[in-house]
Parts: sequence; structure tokens; C-alpha cells
Amino acid sequence: MTLPGRTASATAAATGAATATPGTTRTRRDGADGATLTAIFVVVLMVIPARLVLKGVPLALAPSMLIGFGLGACWLCAQMVTTTGVAKGRNTARTALFLFACSQLATYGYATYGYLPRDELNATDRSLLTILAVVAVGITVCDGVTRVERLERLLKVMVGACTFMAGVAILQFLGLDIVPYLTLPGLRPAVDGTDFVLQRGAFPRPAGTAGHPIELGVVCSAAAPLALHLAWGRTGTRPAWAWWGCLAILLIATMVSLSRSGILGLAVAFLVLLPTWPARRQFLTLAGAVLFAGAMSVAIRGLIGTLIGLFVNITDDSSIQTRTNDYKSAFLQISMHPWLGRGLGTYLPNKYGALDNQYLGTIVQNGYVGLAVLIVLLLAGMYACTRARLMLRDPVQRDMAQSLLAAIAVIALTAAFFDMFAFGTVTGVMFVLIGMSGALLRIAYRMRADSDSSARGGLAAQILRRLRKARS
Repeated sequence: MTLPGRTASATAAATGAATATPGTTRTRRDGADGATLTAIFVVVLMVIPARLVLKGVPLALAPSMLIGFGLGACWLCAQMVTTTGVAKGRNTARTALFLFACSQLATYGYATYGYLPRDELNATDRSLLTILAVVAVGITVCDGVTRVERLERLLKVMVGACTFMAGVAILQFLGLDIVPYLTLPGLRPAVDGTDFVLQRGAFPRPAGTAGHPIELGVVCSAAAPLALHLAWGRTGTRPAWAWWGCLAILLIATMVSLSRSGILGLAVAFLVLLPTWPARRQFLTLAGAVLFAGAMSVAIRGLIGTLIGLFVNITDDSSIQTRTNDYKSAFLQISMHPWLGRGLGTYLPNKYGALDNQYLGTIVQNGYVGLAVLIVLLLAGMYACTRARLMLRDPVQRDMAQSLLAAIAVIALTAAFFDMFAFGTVTGVMFVLIGMSGALLRIAYRMRADSDSSARGGLAAQILRRLRKARS
């Protein structure tokens, strides 16, 4: 997607077309398109701490949400013209995003039709705006990124921004917190006095620029397969060792977050990737994982034992017991509002207890209709990646599709272990990944159509040559 109002020549430049003039081989650089705008959103989402919101706004809105609304406005304007290069027409991911937005609006209308306490009304207003902003980002990526090179560039920005967040978390783990310095004019803390370096056992649990250590672990584990794709693919001008360094930082941050969800996310990512790799890469990856775990156990004594204890002693964990104790209240709310729920964001933890299960929380707040649409959204993203991989022929592009599938699978699994939509960073990452899956599917369809057209053209030319030869 190019910016609305651009001329045809500017649109050609944005698609990477070369200008052939006598005596020069100069090519024009890409202009700002959907990938560029979404990259800005991703950087703001992960670099600015999640605790900071816009000052002077009644609702606690993150600055990334403001950019999301801007992307939605650009997408809407681009849909009204035919000169911007934005993709149009149906798409699996785009349809799923549209249905998800409709379900949220239906729940909001149902919840606000009757009386809501002031705190719950503010919460559902903020939640609806947040969801609509990230849906707009997902649709912008799906329709606005029309070339695989631009999709690869967006993927690199996402990995780089997530690596920054992971690096901040590692510094926090080592006792150096730079989060208070990552602020900008016009922002304020959403909650005063919040400590984002928690404690588990003898180790601190950093959150980096995320809202919670669990969110940090999930985002880093979802970004790990993307970093692994860049490291193996050796694409772009950056040397491969830089992407291996990003992967190492992401893995370290996942481990020091001391999050079960993060560790499970890594396991799911590698289970999705390993079957599609050649035997040599499988062996090297497994050997590297063993060496990495050994190095971590030596560098940080007791960390591996603590991580193992999170799963071995899960039945005695007080946090698990606290989560399951709140299920009785949740099922009571479901019986009162089974289809459209009581309203997104209205199940406040300080009033009703925490629900560390996004699927259960979706039933409570959006009803069974909302749960069905959420599952459809995640499955649509995974289907788009799988379908694109089957259609693509280039091995690097096929690996990109599988890596996106692994990242979405991480989000889908870990959503069962924490209230995902309560955290803006992981929510934004999820919708960007869904949009990227839809964009890759569009690209795969276009590549196949171009290949078929080229094959038909070659066959026609061959028939014409034979006819001319027969006449002569």
C-alpha cells in the first residue's frame, strides 16, 4: 500500500520499478508503503514501555494504538482509489479480521445497551478502541504489503524491535533497569508505582518494555522462529551472525522471564518447524539447543533447575491454584451472558478475580460467538501460512511461511495460559502476524498466477514457432 494521493510514477517507484533512462542504470528506492507504516507501529509498540499511555486522554490509550488508527485511516483512503497499489478483494485473513471486528462491535452494543458501572464502561470503551486499532493494523498489513521483499523487511523490523525489548529485560535481570529512561513528552504512566521486575524464587522476573514477564516470554518465543528464519535464510545485507545474535538474546530473555508460557511457546515453535527442515538442520538445531541450555546452566546457576521446577511442581504452585479458584465466578457470568458475553474488558480482576486463560475470558466477555470468531481468526492465520507454503516454490519463502505459522501457533497455545488481550504488546504482535499471513497468501497466489501465465505464454510461442516452421 502506498500513501493515498500519490501519483502513478510514485506508485511505480514504490513497487520497486527501475527507471531506464539513457546513460544511467539508477533505480528508485521504495517509497513508504504498508510495510513502512506497520514497521513504525511495531517499533513504537515494543520500544516504548507498555506502562506509558497518552497524557491528556481520558482513557489509558497506548501511543501505538494512535498509530494503529492512523494506519486504519490510510487503509480506508487507499481502498477508495485505484492508484495506490493496495490489494483489494477477499482474503482468508482479511475476512477473519472483519468477522472478529464485527463480533467485538456486537458485544460492545449488547454490553452498553443496559447499565454498566462507570469503571466497567471505561474499561470496555478502552478495550474496544484497542481491538479496533490492532485490527486496522492487521488489515493494513494484509492489503498493504504486496511484495515478498517488503514482507521480509517488516519481519526484520519485528525481530529487531523484539530483540530490543528482550535486551532491556536482560539488563533488568542483571540489575540495570533503563525502562524509566524510555519515555517521551506527552506520555504518562498508566499506573503509578508499578514494579515491572517481579520475583520468582531467587531470581528476578524482568518484563523489559512489556507489561508483564509472561507477556515478555510469549512475545520473545513467538519472535524466535522468525529470527531463526532470518538466520538460516541469510537474506538481506545484514550478516547472518547478527540474526543468530538476535535469536540468542530472544532465547535468553524467554528463559529469564521464568514464564511457563514462554517455555511452552518455544517448544511449540520448534515442534512446528523441525518436521519441515532437512536432517542436517534438525541435527544442528537440536545440538545447538543442548549447548545453549548447558551454557545457560553454567552462566546462571540454578536457572535451569528453577525452570524445570515450574513444570515438575505445577500442582503445588500457588499461582495455578489462584487461577483455578476464580473459575466458579467465571462460569456464573457465562450462564448469565452465554452468546455475546458481558462486554470486552468488563471482567475486572480487582472486582471479579483474574482469568489467566484468554479462551475462557473470551467466553465470559464475548460469549460463545466471540470464542468461535477468535478461534477462526487464529486458524485463518495458520491456514494462510500453510496454504502459502504449499504454493510457493522458493525454499526461503517456504521457510518464511512455516516460521509465521510457528509464531501464530505460539500465540494460539499460550493464550490458554494468560489473559492475552489485557496486554497490548502481545495483542499487537498477534494481529501483525495474522496480517502478514494474509499478505503472504496474496503474494503466493499472485506468484502462481504469474507462473501459470508465463507457462501459457511459452506454450503459445512454441506452437506459433512450429506453425511458422511448418508453413516454410
